[in-house]
Amino acid sequence: MNSPEDSKRKADGGQPSPEQPNQPPSDAKSSAKPGLHLGLIAGAVAVLLVIGFFVGIIPHWRQAKATKSYTQELAVTTVAVVSPAPGKSAAGLMLPAEVRPWLDASIFAQVSGYLKTWLVDIGAQVKEGQLLAIINTPEVDQQLEQARAQLVLAQANLKLARITDERWQALVKKAAVSEQEAAQTSAAWAVAAANVDATAANVRRLEALKSFQRVIAPSDGTITLRNVDIGDLIVAGAGGKELFHLAQTGKLRVYVRVPEPNAPDVSPGQSAELVVSQAPGKVFPAKVITTSRAVSPVSRTLQVELEADNSEGLILPGSYGQVRLTGAKPSPRLVLPSNTILFRAQGLQVGVVGTNNTVELRQVQIGRDFGQTVEIASGVTLEDRVIINPSGSLVSGTVVRVTQAPPTPAAK
Repeated sequence: MNSPEDSKRKADGGQPSPEQPNQPPSDAKSSAKPGLHLGLIAGAVAVLLVIGFFVGIIPHWRQAKATKSYTQELAVTTVAVVSPAPGKSAAGLMLPAEVRPWLDASIFAQVSGYLKTWLVDIGAQVKEGQLLAIINTPEVDQQLEQARAQLVLAQANLKLARITDERWQALVKKAAVSEQEAAQTSAAWAVAAANVDATAANVRRLEALKSFQRVIAPSDGTITLRNVDIGDLIVAGAGGKELFHLAQTGKLRVYVRVPEPNAPDVSPGQSAELVVSQAPGKVFPAKVITTSRAVSPVSRTLQVELEADNSEGLILPGSYGQVRLTGAKPSPRLVLPSNTILFRAQGLQVGVVGTNNTVELRQVQIGRDFGQTVEIASGVTLEDRVIINPSGSLVSGTVVRVTQAPPTPAAK
């Protein structure tokens, strides 16, 4: 069967068409087009892959790098630091004080009985030997009467023993009695004499005990307590009730505790000033009379006793006061906020940040506590950077990030 091309060729007289002298075959042309398409597709895919790499992978890499950096930053603790500040140097060392009477005596009964009467009340000024109260002592009275009767009996027995011994000594010279019997009468006389002495001593003891029914003042002073009333049962000794309390307030003893670093600055004879709340604005002179010469291992302070004149009676014994040791000239010390101190088993510590932001834990010794701030006796310098509110798990060598805190207020 003839194709359309064969029919056309026959119609043209069997000659090729002059319009297409060099036309390639149609199957070669169709085979070249698919190769071109594949190359274009591969190039497009490569471009898309490059674009996807730059659009997707690089931002993801950057984000991962940023996340890692942020995580590392979060791992470093951020702390606020403050530098120690010099405390204000006062004109003298000001310390809390306890004011006590020069003489403080508790008066107890030395004999049991019942209170018959009391003659002085609180606030009374008494003299040494003045009668304060009288105690009824019926039991002691009866014991004294019995002892006196026994003394009379012992004296009568002594007299009889003496007469008997004298007679037997005369008889032994005549050989009327044996020497043994004479020796027995001499011994009986000696026993009777000793019995008289013992009975007389018991009488004197009971008489002295009876004299204690009169309660008298042991010294001049002021009655600051009356603890009994008429008819009260009185028990002798320290196990009983305190009857009166007497205090001498013309002079006062003032006790202060000086911190250990300031202890060498205090000595007997040093002048001081006493201030009490009941006399505002008034300063009372005082003087150091002695010290304990030992630092307490509990409070790390030196107990100091001072003497203050109270002839005008303006200072009440037992009151709270403040003493300024004017002779002491303590050098100003560094102060830190109280919230910088770490309480560890090794002692008090602070965290100091070094130049490379590495923490160093240092032992410190503190002086006076001002509430919000404390004195630092040793352990830090003005140039140190001390961590505020340090963590309880803080250790030396930790790397931190530092933020500056407000300056430390100076101690007042």
